[in-house]
Formats: sequence, structure tokens, C-alpha cells
Amino acid sequence: MLDDIKKTLWATADKLRTNMDAAEYKHLVLGLIFLKYISDTFAAHRSEVRARLADPDDEYYYGEADPADIEAELEDRDYYKEANVFWVQEGARWEELRAAAKQPDIGKRIDDALTLTEAENPRLKGILDKRYARAQLPDGKLGELVDMVATIGFGDTPDAARDTLGQVYEYFLGMFANAEGKRGGQFYTPASIVKTLVAVLNPHHGKVYDPCCGSGGMFVQSEKFIEAHGGKLGDVSIYGQESNPTTWRLAAMNLAIRGIDFNLGKEPADTFTHNQHKDLRADFILANPPFNISDWWHGSLEGDPRWHYGDPPQGNANYAWLQHMLHHLKPSGRAGIVLANGSMSSSQNNEGVIRAAMVDADVVEVMIALPGQLFFNTQIPACLWFLAKQKPQHRKGQVLFIDARKLGRMISRVQAEFDDATIARIAETAAAWRGQVEEGATITEYQDQPGFCRSVPLAEIAQHGHVLTPGRYVGAEEVENDDEAFADKMQKLTEKLGEQMAKGAELDALIRVKLGGLGYEF
Repeated sequence: MLDDIKKTLWATADKLRTNMDAAEYKHLVLGLIFLKYISDTFAAHRSEVRARLADPDDEYYYGEADPADIEAELEDRDYYKEANVFWVQEGARWEELRAAAKQPDIGKRIDDALTLTEAENPRLKGILDKRYARAQLPDGKLGELVDMVATIGFGDTPDAARDTLGQVYEYFLGMFANAEGKRGGQFYTPASIVKTLVAVLNPHHGKVYDPCCGSGGMFVQSEKFIEAHGGKLGDVSIYGQESNPTTWRLAAMNLAIRGIDFNLGKEPADTFTHNQHKDLRADFILANPPFNISDWWHGSLEGDPRWHYGDPPQGNANYAWLQHMLHHLKPSGRAGIVLANGSMSSSQNNEGVIRAAMVDADVVEVMIALPGQLFFNTQIPACLWFLAKQKPQHRKGQVLFIDARKLGRMISRVQAEFDDATIARIAETAAAWRGQVEEGATITEYQDQPGFCRSVPLAEIAQHGHVLTPGRYVGAEEVENDDEAFADKMQKLTEKLGEQMAKGAELDALIRVKLGGLGYEF
């Protein structure tokens, strides 16, 4: 049912977009969805408080009060703050905006509503994107967009509302990433990749950090994972950084709607030159940094303490990201990073030297090769790096390689993903290798599987020039002894080839006859 609603909403929103660029339009849509959600949850909590004020058996009971006094009491912000509900002031409430949807100044009214909401809720300060009055939409389209968002129902309870809104938000982020092409993929990591990172890292508590957090998908999935494994919201502290101002706002809104406390730094800023969390040492780091960026270097980074394993090349940031994350890990922490495949084997401009130093220092824990077509509109093949400063005692001096290139399933003509069973297989393999099997796991004891996974000693990796491509180590998949079946297949193929060649000769002769009749000579 919810999937149908999401598709209908997207179809309507996309139709209303007309000629506006998706990168600009997404902020209008997502901002309105956010405004509708906080207003709906405010109204729902207001109704609940009203009922409690009239209930003689409730601690909120207000006595035999005049209805006007009750309505005045409902304006007390403390009722909402103690329930972690955003306070929405008059002038910012959805009913008022919906009633004015067809007015020519609806854009300004929405901007004013966002300004009021920020003023009343300090954690939203500087986050909400007030761009509606200057939106380049044809007359009436913004009002139609308000009407469309008004159809979203968020359920009867705060938890149901938050879950519904989160799913709608995530769906729209993905669809906008697809519509934007490569640029959209930079702020949105496909869900199955995030799920794989989170499942292999297994974050249950502590500080979680993403130094290039995009729209905050890594954090959201971490919270979902923790709740699914018996933990609760708040078992982790969220730290992030994002350089793009509009994406930084998206991340904050994405986390705020889910009730997740977060620290994204005081402002959007470049992670390398304006590190917002210099003293942070995280339990878990999850990141999908932009691949192979060449314009990252600044002179101030010369001799930076983060470059523990060697100076990263100024023309490619891959090894700067890896070392930045290692620098911010606690001694017991683990990191999972999405990078381009070239990072596993490149030896240009000191990359091979840094990789060798990292391998020899035993901080590379797990390497996973991914299928193609996982990302929105980019064909750059990718892999997952997992780093750990302290491996389990019995795995010191080893790296686990997993080749998952053949495990993707196509969900559209151009898009692949991992299904839940594949993600579970990868995560359980890594957990069994570490000796950290969870109750209910299908894989309880690690074993090398030709073609899929293998635990490799560092000495062997050194023999291969410290190349970390899983396919080099896991070998070929085992096949059953099937000589007779192979012979049968070869006979059939030979017969088929003979038939095709005979038909080809017949067609060739026929063509020559036809052309001869037209006066051509051979």
C-alpha cells in the first residue's frame, strides 16, 4: 500500500516539475514534506494533550475549564518539547498553508513558515531551505505541489508517522538521485550498499561518524539496524560532515524527522581543510566519499597528522579519505568505506606505497568486490573497504576477501542491488570470520569458499604487490565433475554450428543467383 502511495506521489511531483532542474526541485518537494510532517505530528500531539487536559484521571487534568482556556493552555510549548515534538507556531501550520495554496504569495508564506519554525526549534536553526518565494515554477504549480503533499497521511502514532515519513523521504531521495544523474548519485548511496556496510560493521552503540555524509542515509540505516537488533534510538551518537550547503540541510532534515540527535558540525565545510570534528575518535565510521576527486588538495594539508601511512597524491583523494577515517577511529573502532575499484590496485603517485603500509600495519580487515550498476547513473565499478585498528586475535595478520560481483540482481534495465539474503550472507560470513556469530545466524563457522571468500595471510598479499582485488585471491568457483555432460553439450553445439554454416552457404548461393540476375558478375 505504501509503495503505491510513494509511486503515485512521485509521478505527481515529477509531472509538476515541468522544466525545473531536479537538483533544484528536490528541495522544494522535500522541504514541503518536512513541513507537512512536523505540522501533522504537532496537531496529533495537540489533540492528545487536549484529551488529557479534559480527563479527570490524568495528571494533565485542567479542571472544569472554559474551552477557550483549554485552547490557550494548548499553546504551552512545554507539552511538545517534553514529547520531542517540534513546536509549530501559528502562521506555520499546514492547515493555514493549504488554505492559501492558490494565493499568488504562497511561496513567501511557506518561507515565512519555515522561518517561524526555525525560530521556535533551535536544532533546526540555519537548516531549513527558504527558497519558495523565488522558485522558478509556472503560476499555480507551487500551489498544486502543496495540494499533492497534503495527500500524504502519516499514521495515527508518532512512531508510525516517523516511519512513513522516513520511507517517503528515502524514496524521494532515491528517485531524485536517479533524475539528477551522476550529480544526484553523489549525495545518495543506494540502500542495499548502505545496508551491506552497516550489516558488516554491526554498529550497536557508541559514536558513529560519516565525514562525507550526503543526505544522512548511513545514519538512518544504522539506527534501523540497531532497533532491528534489540537496541533503541539513542544508543549511538551521530557525527557527520558535508561540504555542500543544500545537501547538509537535507541530511539535518532527514535526521530531524526521525528524531535522531546529530552533530553535523556548525556549518557545511570541506572535511580535509575544515575538519569539524578534529578531536573525534569514533567507534564506527561509514562513508561513501566521492570517487577519485582530483581537486581536493590545499597547501595547508602538507604534513597533516592524518597522513600516517604516507602523503596521498594531490590528484586523487581516495587514500586521503582512507587515512582520514583511520585517524578518527578509536583503537577498538572499525570503518567501512565505498571506493572506486582502482583504489585496490593503483600504484600511481604513492598510492601503492600507502596501501602496502596499511596492509603491513594490519589495519585492512575485509575487502568486498561489488557488482556493476549498483549506483545511480555511474558505471564506475566499486568496492567496500573495511578497516580495523585491532583485529580479533585469531585473525591478526589476515585479510578476508569476498567477491560479490556476481551476486547483484537487476531491479530495472540499468539498476542492480543486493537482496536481503545476499546482504545476510556477506555479513554473516564476515561475522563468522571474526568469531562474532549472532544468535539465529545461518553461517556459524567460517570456511573459505572458492569463488566467494577466502582468508589470506599478509605474506601472500605482499607477494601480489599488496593488490587487494578479491578476485585475485578467492579463486574460481568449484564445479562438479561433469565430463559427460560437457561432451554432450559440445556435440549439440557442433551440430548446431554445422546447421548454421549450411544455412549460411544456402543464403550465400541464393544472394549470388539474385545478384547475377541483376547483371552482377562474381
